[in-house]
Amino acid sequence: MPLIRSNFHAEDAGPATRDAVAPADGDVLLAAPTAGERRAAVHALEDSVAGQAALCRRLAVETSASVREAILAALIRHRSPAIAAALLPLLRTDEAPLRNAAIEALAEMPDEVAPHVEALLADPDSDVRIFAGNMLGVLPHPRAAEWLLTALADDHVNVCAAAIDGLAEIGAPSTADALEAVPARFPGNSFVAFAVRIAVRRIRGC
Repeated sequence: MPLIRSNFHAEDAGPATRDAVAPADGDVLLAAPTAGERRAAVHALEDSVAGQAALCRRLAVETSASVREAILAALIRHRSPAIAAALLPLLRTDEAPLRNAAIEALAEMPDEVAPHVEALLADPDSDVRIFAGNMLGVLPHPRAAEWLLTALADDHVNVCAAAIDGLAEIGAPSTADALEAVPARFPGNSFVAFAVRIAVRRIRGC
């Protein structure tokens, strides 16, 4: 599943916290040979829109876990529609640690992610829909459970499974009926039936 990059649109970014403009060679700084130098570059670049764009570009290719953590922390601190849009394509990467890190970061940007959720749940790639369901389960947004109910109606069993897991965490008792209807759509799938039972029990507190 190829990684698809998004363009970082400066007009969508939040205000920089300093007036300093990131160096034009931000990408070069972030390609320094040592992880320590690259972490220092993250801190030098994070407060400008140009620097944030460079951080978004670097994230997909960074190999050091500590530098990735520094980049993600910086992007969360300066969250904006542009940063969220740049992170969303990482849901398509086959590299699980990077994808999971992106999901964790996006979960800290609920208002910025919200405009993209419906498109994610309608994506032709079932993996993207699954990872969107994973994200919704930890997204602190008032519509998260509603969006998970949309995922629950998906024809792909693994998308439904992600929605079941998410609703087990954030679903209200009013979602129990929709959950209980799912096993009939996947007859013979013992995992779905089991997951629904657990989710309904947790939601109803019994």
